[in-house]
Amino acid sequence: MASAISANRAELLAIANAVATEKMIDKSIVIEAMEEAIQKSARNRYGAENDIRAKLDPRTGDLRLWRVVEVVEEVEDYFKQVDLKAAEKLQPGAKVGDFIVDPLPPVDLGRIDAQSAKQVIFQKVRDAERDRQYEEFKDRAGEVITGVIKSVEFGHVIVNLGRAEGVIRRDQQIPREVPRVGERVRALIMKVERQNRGPQIFLSRAHPDFMKRLFAQEVPEIYDGIIEIKAAARDPGSRAKIGVISRDSSIDPVGACVGMKGSRVQAVVQELQGEKIDIIPWSEDTATFVVNALQPATVSRVVIDEEESRIEVVVPDDQLSLAIGRRGQNVRLASSLTGSAIDIMTEAESSEKRQKEFAERSKMFEEELDVDETLSQLLVAEGFTELEEVAYIDIAELAAIEGFDEELAEELQSRAAEALERREEAQREERRGLGVEDALAELPHLTEAMLVTLGKAGIKTLDDLADLATDELIAKKRGTEQRRRNNDGPQRRERTEREQDKGGVLGEYGLSEEQGNEIIMAARAHWFEDEPNEEAADADSSQ
Repeated sequence: MASAISANRAELLAIANAVATEKMIDKSIVIEAMEEAIQKSARNRYGAENDIRAKLDPRTGDLRLWRVVEVVEEVEDYFKQVDLKAAEKLQPGAKVGDFIVDPLPPVDLGRIDAQSAKQVIFQKVRDAERDRQYEEFKDRAGEVITGVIKSVEFGHVIVNLGRAEGVIRRDQQIPREVPRVGERVRALIMKVERQNRGPQIFLSRAHPDFMKRLFAQEVPEIYDGIIEIKAAARDPGSRAKIGVISRDSSIDPVGACVGMKGSRVQAVVQELQGEKIDIIPWSEDTATFVVNALQPATVSRVVIDEEESRIEVVVPDDQLSLAIGRRGQNVRLASSLTGSAIDIMTEAESSEKRQKEFAERSKMFEEELDVDETLSQLLVAEGFTELEEVAYIDIAELAAIEGFDEELAEELQSRAAEALERREEAQREERRGLGVEDALAELPHLTEAMLVTLGKAGIKTLDDLADLATDELIAKKRGTEQRRRNNDGPQRRERTEREQDKGGVLGEYGLSEEQGNEIIMAARAHWFEDEPNEEAADADSSQ
């Protein structure tokens, strides 16, 4: 590039064309870089104080160099100003205040100037190349691209994509897959970020969307939109599940994805290094989809808790290990596929759990309503679980229970209301004992039980509550629990695995986001009430 500055006109244009073609950028950017380099070198020769401009004609290669000066009556800066007399020689008719051109002879750049110019051109071209790469890839997230492995650095794979480079980070690679320099590799473009050192193109072979795109390439019906992959979950390199649905009732979505003698699914399996793929018919009915997702295990019963986004699945004793899978893989993938936490238990465990819940609820009704065991068990058998349900249900519904009459229904409702009052009074005393202000009890949607929970969390004043964000107050706690049994000879071990995400302080009470916002805003109301008083006090003090 050093020769570019001192080259003749034809050589300058030839170099500009060659660089633009090689770097795949606009020729005008290279011409602009050359002009900037020549300007910098000319300032070094004539003085950095001069306002020197250079212009390279992109068609003829002619190079013009000049200095811009201002016409003034009295010169103060000899580098950037000229008097009227001297200005007349440069440009006849010049007036004070005009900016005129003072032509300069071409400079013969020395070795140091040429190297400096070379760096300017290289930097400009490099910046233009990075911009071109970013513009080319910024909207391609979600595509599958093929490249050649250039190097492996600290476990991260650098992939040559032709016009740019991408990186497959260690956590986005398929476990036990050994990348080799020079091998061709397919990967999903996850995201493209503009950074100081150039655009960073992040690739993935472990993302579920990579598997989806591979199926779209192998199954024409997916590409055409006849079959849709509604959900996908992966344990990269080991096992995966996809839920598929067909828009055409005459086409079997599972069969289409498997292909003749498994040809289509095997092509995907080979690309994913032998990853086993379960193809499952997707269903809008959550229970049906959960049963399908837990294949090959047989499911006896599914109980869905929509509020907690949890699903309880009951399986026969001999199906437990199959439903859970090796190291919990099957239930984990099914949970990811359905978007709900799945608890798996045997029929014996489910029966034991139901009996325990039945006994606990019966005991609660027996004590709180002061009724005999038979009546309390009858209430539980009819589906009552809380005192509030008894207290606030329509009395006609309560009286319609076999063996009940209107008089008994009224008495039960009266006792339930009294029990709730006693419970609330006990909670009120506990709340005050924790030091929670009475002002919090006046806020909307908050019960005494909630106030006790707030007090135990150290939230005792309006300011304490007002400082919380809505999510910190009401976000639900989510977790997954699965029971695993392993046969070790005559002994059976039981292990409970629980993963719990921290939720909001009142997450267990099921408050909506709208209710949470109302509580927070009501707690903050006193902040705004104080503002006018403070302004009035400031006004009084200034008088």
